[in-house]
Amino acid sequence: MSLEAYASQVPDTVRTDVLSQARLSCYKARDAFYACLEKESNKKPTEIASVGLLYPVECKKNREEYVKNCRPTWVKHFDRQFCGKKRTQRLLDDNESRRGPLSLPQPCTFKPPCSC
Repeated sequence: MSLEAYASQVPDTVRTDVLSQARLSCYKARDAFYACLEKESNKKPTEIASVGLLYPVECKKNREEYVKNCRPTWVKHFDRQFCGKKRTQRLLDDNESRRGPLSLPQPCTFKPPCSC
């Protein structure tokens, strides 16, 4: 098949409606997966996702749907974003003593040695 014949069959126009539908299905799958993670947060995570994200086996179906509907680069991006938000939240909520101004150790005062 010549290049001209192929070019006449495939138009150069971008189907924005198809792209937006794919994006929306990706967002829905992503939201369902992360909602499952939040709901099942008390369960022990046994499955490994990208960028070190761990999730329970109860969310495996949602994860498969999420990976199927989204581009791999998007999945990696959203996983990093989720992990970063969780890490920040854990640091803020972890220990009340970490909040507020830093408590620095007091400088030690030494008596000068006796020059007797």
